[in-house]
Amino acid sequence: MIKGELFLKGYKSILKPDSPAIALACCFVAIGALLKNVGFNIQESIFSTMLIYALPGSLVMAESILIGASLLSIFIAVWFVNARLYPMAVSLFPLMMDESQPKWKYYLSCHFIAVSAWLIMKSNYEKVEKKDRVDFWIGIGTATWSVSILATALGFYLADYLNKDMLMGLAILNPIYFTCMMVGAMKTLQITLSVILGAILGPVFYFFSPEWSILLGGLIAGTIAYLIGEKNVN
Repeated sequence: MIKGELFLKGYKSILKPDSPAIALACCFVAIGALLKNVGFNIQESIFSTMLIYALPGSLVMAESILIGASLLSIFIAVWFVNARLYPMAVSLFPLMMDESQPKWKYYLSCHFIAVSAWLIMKSNYEKVEKKDRVDFWIGIGTATWSVSILATALGFYLADYLNKDMLMGLAILNPIYFTCMMVGAMKTLQITLSVILGAILGPVFYFFSPEWSILLGGLIAGTIAYLIGEKNVN
């Protein structure tokens, strides 16, 4: 069973001053309004957030529906977008794996992988014993997941009062928050180089290929940062 004390401790972590809860909620308010505008009802909007639980994936789904893409195309597009979370899972789960914990907890908690929850866990995992970290993580994930669902519902009902500029402003708050958190976490050469190079190469590649600029900028910046960091360590 999940330990209630650790679960509540993780759940309450979103109340801290540096929590991403407010930025996350603002983004999903925009998602809720967008989903209403593409024709979803309230049940479909909430259910989509429950399943996708990722801002970029929800945006891709909504845009794909607008252009009339097939269900299979939408599924593949959302799957590819959310595949960006794989490196987070790889870096996080070794910190939580313990033989005393049943496997189902880890399978369940995979759904909660998101930048917001990942940042909270990475900042607090050392304060929790390794055997209890998965329960703590499930609490964090449930909290951020709940915020996303509630904000989606709120955005759906506020859709008629939000214009295009307001929606864009709400949607961009979360990426700005993550950028600030990454800048604050620049304690190693690899992280520092990846953030700086990514900020430079992304706009540069945009002039050559707007559709691939973020992917190319991030891939090249991260690769260079990794190689330089490994060379300096060795």
